[in-house]
Amino acid sequence: MKKSLLLILGITGALLIQAQSLIPKTKKSKKEPIVTVKPIKPIKSEKDWSKIDLSSRPADHFMMQYGSDLWTGRPDSVNTGGFSRHFNFYFMLDKPFKTNPHYSLGLGIGFGSSNMFFKNTYVNLKANSNTLPFTRVDSSDHFNKFKLVTTTLEIPVELRYFSDPEHPGKSWKAAAGVKVGTLLKAYTKGKNFVNKNGTTYYGSTYVQKEESKRFINGTSIAVTGRVGYGIFSLDAGYYILGVLKDGTGPVMNRVSFGLTISGL
Repeated sequence: MKKSLLLILGITGALLIQAQSLIPKTKKSKKEPIVTVKPIKPIKSEKDWSKIDLSSRPADHFMMQYGSDLWTGRPDSVNTGGFSRHFNFYFMLDKPFKTNPHYSLGLGIGFGSSNMFFKNTYVNLKANSNTLPFTRVDSSDHFNKFKLVTTTLEIPVELRYFSDPEHPGKSWKAAAGVKVGTLLKAYTKGKNFVNKNGTTYYGSTYVQKEESKRFINGTSIAVTGRVGYGIFSLDAGYYILGVLKDGTGPVMNRVSFGLTISGL
């Protein structure tokens, strides 16, 4: 009986060992890394500026300029002083380029004026000499205020750039161009005639004007540029032709800097 029991226990143990060996061993799973996928932003297509609608953009506008003037190359005898200034007013047409309305051509017509002030200097436009006299009057009777005024009819032409051609009032802008002018009028204006001690002869409101275009260049050509935002921009201009006619005085060129107010 004991032998039978031992035999049964031995067979049962062997079967258990064999069954355990047949069970597949499971491997410990490694922790998978977490991958974060970011959403892909849609690529914005570039705007086709050749197809935008500019029907609401004005085709014409006014342009006003105000600022300071100076003469380059002037000798010591031409003693300018005070705030010499200009004021220009133009009516402009604006023609955007069909292929790229960032650019446009501005063409206009208007008037320009320059007021050049002098200190203790008399500019004698009525002189019979071949050259225009600039006479120093430090120690003699003279006008307390004295200036030379020129008025011209001008045609400005500009190549313009707008960062936002659909909304020029909220756009950065730049322009380069030329303007050609013809002299309409030239005169000197003296105010308050005083002696060397500054005592007035006829009162502070006394004014004397002398008009002549004989010495002043009848044609003006200037290269211009401006840059700004909205309706305001800073401008500059250099006049290629001299202020005076050839042979009538020193070679001097006018330079201007100022502020432009323009719808475009």
